[in-house]
Amino acid sequence: MTDAQDKRYDVLVLGGGAGKNIAADLARAGRSAALVESRLVGGECPYFACMPSKSLLRSARRGETWEHAVARRDEVTRHLDDAPTAAEMAEAGVTVIRGRGRVARPGVIEVDGAEYGYTDLVVATGSEPVTPDVEGIGDVPTWTSDEALTRPDLPRRLIVLGGGPVGCELSQVYAAFGSQVTLVEAADRLLAAEAPFVGDQLADVLRRMGADLRLGVGATRAERTESGLRLSLSDGGHIDADRILIATGRRPRVADLGLEALGIRPDPKQGIAVDVTCKAVVDAEAGADGTTVWAAGDVTGVAPYTHAANYQSRVVVSNVLGKRREADYRAVPRAVYTTPTVYAVGVSPVSATGLELVAAGYDLSDTPRAAVENDDRGRVELYADRARGVLVGAAAIGLYAEEWMSEITLAIRAETPLSILTDVVHAFPTYGEAIEPVLRELAEQL
Repeated sequence: MTDAQDKRYDVLVLGGGAGKNIAADLARAGRSAALVESRLVGGECPYFACMPSKSLLRSARRGETWEHAVARRDEVTRHLDDAPTAAEMAEAGVTVIRGRGRVARPGVIEVDGAEYGYTDLVVATGSEPVTPDVEGIGDVPTWTSDEALTRPDLPRRLIVLGGGPVGCELSQVYAAFGSQVTLVEAADRLLAAEAPFVGDQLADVLRRMGADLRLGVGATRAERTESGLRLSLSDGGHIDADRILIATGRRPRVADLGLEALGIRPDPKQGIAVDVTCKAVVDAEAGADGTTVWAAGDVTGVAPYTHAANYQSRVVVSNVLGKRREADYRAVPRAVYTTPTVYAVGVSPVSATGLELVAAGYDLSDTPRAAVENDDRGRVELYADRARGVLVGAAAIGLYAEEWMSEITLAIRAETPLSILTDVVHAFPTYGEAIEPVLRELAEQL
């Protein structure tokens, strides 16, 4: 018996983010499971992304000091200690293997010289920040979101490269705590993939907080100066700062996993292609050895959100257990947890193709709840497919939008008829009431 056969598992999971739930659920279902992780068990979200950023945003809303906000953030992230999570894995029956895993040959993974066999392999290695192609950027002080959400420093002058969800959230965090923030985005508005009004309104919010937004320009060159650094822009201007925060996107972490030995050729930008069951797509006959490869989370390039990764995890678990389940991504929310929150789901009017969209909107300032909150910011828009007469997309910016827009997510996923949606009664006074006139207007247009 080989060493790999001595250490054989029913399921071997590469990556402890989305993979953590997969390994634990399968172990509880009676499968022998091992989890391979080179960083912290739990993945990016609890330590370097979702949890610390939302903690800092909450502290900013409450007007706390930077010191208190950092202390609270570090408590939320357990001071980057994954021992409790690793213990939870052990309690569930999962073997945690520390190190970087790579396919040695079909049915065998190698981790730091040791081999482990598997029947089902799950790749959930997540994603990593992308450094933009800017001359000299490697020679000046930079952060990725990892450093920005774990360090105690509060830069006096901070450049944020990127106007996507991460760039917007961190711009608000640092501006709220007193940094002189300049956000640089090559597109002509923030959140360029979403409905234009959400980016425009969020830009107004950030400007009122003191952030300087340079939209429609790119970064061309970075260099050190006596007082810090200088970033040159494509419009001929420049910005002086102490640090650059890189938030220009992420790419699936697929390099050097050895997946080619299994007939899987990941795209460096798009990740591992999967079918509706989250089974990895192979370009050659594979699985003859009785093994199967699955993928979940950011590494699939489908939807770079923790909730999407958790959804794919459940799909993988069901299929590994022989209970066929197909993933449906029509209604995966896209949220930016600034104040106010940006929330989008389903089709975006910016990228919709092959559909005749019918749109209607409503300003939150017209709701009684806005008067109660003393906040007149925000708007909601809904998009219907004229041919089918059902909702296919939505976008909103407003306080607590991540909560009151959930019913629209369900309506899109379930293809609920507008006749039912227009008959729903909302509690008074809530922002959810803003949905009612929008639905009625859509119904009249269809």
